[in-house]
Amino acid sequence: MNSLKIKIPLLIALIAILFSTQASSQFIFSGQLVNRFEYRHGYGKLIEKNTDPAAFISQRTRIEGSYKLPQLTFHVSLQDIRTWGATAQTKKADNYFSVYEAWAQVFFDSSLSLKVGVQELNYDNSRFLGNIDWAMQGRAHDFALLKYERNNLKIDLGAGFNQDGESLSGNIYSSVNPYKTAQLFRIEQKIKNFDFSVLFWNNGKQFTKKDSTNKVIEKEVRFSQTIGVPTLRYKLNNTTFSAFYYHQIGKDINNVTVSAFDANIQIAQIIKINETKNTQLKITVGTEIISGTNSDKMGKENNSYQPLFGTNHMHNGYMDFFFVGGRFENSVGLMDTYLKFKYDFYSKCFMAINGHLFNPNLRFTKLLKKWTTL
Repeated sequence: MNSLKIKIPLLIALIAILFSTQASSQFIFSGQLVNRFEYRHGYGKLIEKNTDPAAFISQRTRIEGSYKLPQLTFHVSLQDIRTWGATAQTKKADNYFSVYEAWAQVFFDSSLSLKVGVQELNYDNSRFLGNIDWAMQGRAHDFALLKYERNNLKIDLGAGFNQDGESLSGNIYSSVNPYKTAQLFRIEQKIKNFDFSVLFWNNGKQFTKKDSTNKVIEKEVRFSQTIGVPTLRYKLNNTTFSAFYYHQIGKDINNVTVSAFDANIQIAQIIKINETKNTQLKITVGTEIISGTNSDKMGKENNSYQPLFGTNHMHNGYMDFFFVGGRFENSVGLMDTYLKFKYDFYSKCFMAINGHLFNPNLRFTKLLKKWTTL
């Protein structure tokens, strides 16, 4: 009888604690299923004669969960990426399941927080930092971000440090990731109809040199820097003027001096057709200029701009001839003049037609050399 008297108050206290925790916390569970059929006949590169086109169905399945407390958010995203038919129907296991995101964000106050873990870095127009959501697998970084946000001002300061795994000695990074270490600094500000952002990215790549016995005889981390204004936008009624500019300096992995740029300017006009049904036509015209290296200068100087972590499918045409999957990197550069039409109807439906005029960018590469020697 005495033990019963003890257990009842304890049980009531436990229920009270759980109830108070639930009242101040929130668990969010969501999922994502994406199936895409593709018919490829000249996608990525011009198809050769007597070559059969490709057709397949790819699938992305994501299970996402977030647990939110007043001063802490914990988020996990698990995904399975596969092509229909790539595995046996009676399989026991496969290698298609992985962790996409796993991070925790601690809030010191309403403006300042620290976000640590595997996370997307998706900023601005996604030209330099994007989650490449078009690709089924996406992109996430092992990163730590100190974030400040108050009113219309956002400041992010972050860093990443990559290793092959745990070890007792040695510090050489041999994985396929684009950097051994990287640092990020970004500012975003909105002032009425005008907004802009400034970005600095320091990219350190591991260099190693081995002798005939495969022993490392030279090692160092070689750094290049990307400095830019990813967003420069002014909105006047239904007209938007925008531009961006990135400049790269430092050394590439081959210890060649880098001096490259990516510049864009465009105007977008929205024509309201039926505001009740949210029907409108958006017309965009613009030009992007990406510097490159003359073929006779390859290995001696590097003027080829690299959109290292961008969602490049969003730029330079959906056929992905340029900067997707390593295509057109370390090239002679590109000038892309485009005219786009997008027709929105019934809120979530749209049709789009985009036209691009591509030209190599040799003459701007020569101008860049003159500017950097002034």
